[in-house]
Amino acid sequence: MSGESVKVVVRCRPMNQREKDLKCNNIVKIDSQQNTAQLICPTEPNQPPKSFTFDGAYGIDSNTETIYGDVGFPLVESVCEGYNGTVFAYGQTGCGKSFTMQGNLAQKGIIPRAFEHVFEAVSTDTSKKYLIRASYLEIYNENVRDLLGKDIKSSLDLHEHPEKGVYVSNLSQSTTCLHSCQDKFDT
Repeated sequence: MSGESVKVVVRCRPMNQREKDLKCNNIVKIDSQQNTAQLICPTEPNQPPKSFTFDGAYGIDSNTETIYGDVGFPLVESVCEGYNGTVFAYGQTGCGKSFTMQGNLAQKGIIPRAFEHVFEAVSTDTSKKYLIRASYLEIYNENVRDLLGKDIKSSLDLHEHPEKGVYVSNLSQSTTCLHSCQDKFDT
């Protein structure tokens, strides 16, 4: 997944306990080799499934380490070379965005892996000085919130500037180190 462009990746999470208790059927089939997701109509299971192709597709048995290696690693490498990079998680409530991005004690998410990667790269390059700033925002129901700000409940405004591009006014940028990033992220 190299190159400078937008990549669209899908990850299908396993069923949660509530879905299992309700005896829900899995209607999503992921083919990671073909990078496709197929949706089976639950009311017409004999009909051909709808198929969608992505830059990457990860099924219920996937792990965040693999996803980071395929998607996050090349992005962070580009960031370390001076390019901007963004990982944007999108989906409905309960679909696994937080788990993929933040992870848990058993499986680190994309964000902590990216922190480690950036700080490892910086620590091994003694030929340059680095200034690292981190921002963390959430867009939910058309409200933009600064998750590292003093008041995470207040809504911020999204703007577009002809030279700066799209930006969020008053979004905090924390000058930071690895432990500071992890501490802020864990709160």
